Amino acid sequence: MAADLFDLAAYCDQYLDTTAVADFTANGLQVEGGREVRRIVSGVTACQALLDQAVAEEADLVLVHHGYFWKGEDPQLVGMKGRRIRTLMMAGMSLLAYHLPLDRHPEVGNNAVLAHLLGITPTEPFGDLNGATIGLGGELAAPQAPEVLVEQVASALGSSPLHVAGPQSSIHRVALCSGGAPDLLPEAAEAGFDLFITGESNERVTHMAREMGIHFLAAGHHATERGGPRALGEHLAERFHLEHRFVDIPNPA
Repeated sequence: MAADLFDLAAYCDQYLDTTAVADFTANGLQVEGGREVRRIVSGVTACQALLDQAVAEEADLVLVHHGYFWKGEDPQLVGMKGRRIRTLMMAGMSLLAYHLPLDRHPEVGNNAVLAHLLGITPTEPFGDLNGATIGLGGELAAPQAPEVLVEQVASALGSSPLHVAGPQSSIHRVALCSGGAPDLLPEAAEAGFDLFITGESNERVTHMAREMGIHFLAAGHHATERGGPRALGEHLAERFHLEHRFVDIPNPA
């Protein structure tokens, strides 16, 4: 079966509630290819390697978390950017990208999928950004020793997390915000969470974690954001009776 590209994009815009949070990029249909969609290739970032794989798979639509046209970015489509756009256009493939709306969605969002993977039951919103929450807070079924939970995260994500230890001897309440959100750590500490998990670290967050008394885990930007694109692709494939394949382009960051 085939789905209409604009019907598919409109459904995603509504399903992901793209107007609920101010973002740093354009969410939704970024590059228009053919009107009929039968096969979707999803991935984290619309890099050249993903596009080349999508061409090999004869995909009609590429679905990603990190697309193009970021605020403040040079708009000229030259060099690397020009090659990427040219690959899409020559293959007649469309590009559909959702950034913060895909982080925060309660079903297929990066944080919701990550929480499920780690055995965390969501209990409350977390991570304020311009009046909207982009992460979530939750609880483990039973308290875990920090070193045990770190190993579980590493195994589940296939990454090597950076752990800054806090004073708690066990972890029960966990705040999550996928990707690059280390500066949300104070919010997690002030809300009484035992651990804050995000994708990236920075120099100052180590000191904040130590001084505010909370465990901090940077589990990989890419690793914490694989779940959303895959889950959304699977959801669309089921709803619209399409073919879907998630392609993971390795990225240690």
